[in-house]
Amino acid sequence: MNDAAPRAHKLDYPKFKYHFSEFIGIGNNGHLWVDGCDVYDLVRKYGSPLHVFSENQFRHNYRKFRDGFRAHYPNTQILFANKSNNGLAMRHIMNQEGAGGDCFGYNEMYIALMAGTDPRTLVLNGSNKEPEEIELAVANGVCINVDAMDELDMVHATAKRLGRAIDVGIRVKLELPALEKRFGRGVHSGAMSEIVWREKWGMPYEQAVEITKRVRSEMSNLLHLKELHFHLSRLDNQAKDFGVMAGEMAEWAAQLRDDTGWVAPYIDLGGGWTFGRKEKTGVQDGIDDESVSSYEEYGAAVAAAVIAECKKRNFPLPGLKIEPGRAISGKAGISVGRVGAIKDWSKKSYKWVNVDLSGNHVPWITIPHRYHIVPVNKADQKTVEKVFIVGPLCTHDVLGRDRDMPKLERGDYIALLDTGAYAESTSANFNAQFRPATVLVSGGEADVTTERERLSDVMGRFRVPPRLLAGSFAAR
Repeated sequence: MNDAAPRAHKLDYPKFKYHFSEFIGIGNNGHLWVDGCDVYDLVRKYGSPLHVFSENQFRHNYRKFRDGFRAHYPNTQILFANKSNNGLAMRHIMNQEGAGGDCFGYNEMYIALMAGTDPRTLVLNGSNKEPEEIELAVANGVCINVDAMDELDMVHATAKRLGRAIDVGIRVKLELPALEKRFGRGVHSGAMSEIVWREKWGMPYEQAVEITKRVRSEMSNLLHLKELHFHLSRLDNQAKDFGVMAGEMAEWAAQLRDDTGWVAPYIDLGGGWTFGRKEKTGVQDGIDDESVSSYEEYGAAVAAAVIAECKKRNFPLPGLKIEPGRAISGKAGISVGRVGAIKDWSKKSYKWVNVDLSGNHVPWITIPHRYHIVPVNKADQKTVEKVFIVGPLCTHDVLGRDRDMPKLERGDYIALLDTGAYAESTSANFNAQFRPATVLVSGGEADVTTERERLSDVMGRFRVPPRLLAGSFAAR
């Protein structure tokens, strides 16, 4: 598999008065811009609330992440975590960049295949795979990371029935003794190693040995062992902890060779990689700032750990697979809402700015996740007050607490930055609210890539049994 871009897409970097990222910033007119498009113009044309996604920022982030690892470990393949943003257009962009994909479930895999992704660049993950998704993976040649003892038999039986050989990996549950006194950040609590132990994914070493031996002795004509897989998750934003994980993965690979004779061609280090900005983002009060490790620091830490462990154990350097999601898609998107009612309680120093954007549209708000908020059409105006930015749901629906803002009025617009990951892909319909449209921007071009929902979309799944219809209408 080669994830070098088949056709280079040239990135023309805009110049803004102020840059929030390479392609998102404040333009000369004082408005928020995404690449060559004024966000104020976009939202008036396409409606509010609205997701706006920068194609060029997406490509830029991918290339920076890829190059940050390959600078230290050339044999690295990037598998974009489709769950972070599962839009069909976004998958096409990743295909053009040469990225593979991490798929959870039938639908994510189906979308990737529908986009024309090379199945050999995909992996199917998950702790409870259904027969239908296993069949789809086997039929199309997608590598399956086995996550349970009996799942191996399901995969083998499907491969035998279809007469198709298939690549498989083993998802492991590392012990991580070096992280027993390192503690998770934000939404995760407890020692990192203990968090890993109690999660549903992966199998301990003894089961990995058993699966390896079974495949090699009973199933090698159809199942080809290709990788060890592990996902540390978003437990920290510092590279050293990911280096610990990578080193233990190399250690397990070497020990499996000693115990079974199998030499793993690849180790897949999963996702959990993050990013920071000086304006802060992330869970709770925004723990991800400029102190977060850079992509190159992640790559350097991982490469050093794997190389050192392999040298120590005389193990041939495996290929690396990395599954970033939010680290690539997060900064490429924003979510825009229109200001409505403004309520002021001066006696208690509270002020609420209501917008039509909600926690349905950016569900990570409930973690609570902090997004930096920018007043779209007043982006360069001086802040004069602290306000709560709130949505319309019948929950607290707080999008931002005590945010410094200029004087906002009904009809203004605000934007949450860094919503390119886990906004659209986790959005909901609470209060029967419609999900927004998504507009993809490239330079001065803008195209709708997700249609805004309509009432028929929200109600289309509902059914009323005949007995209830009779009870409501028959007597009239």
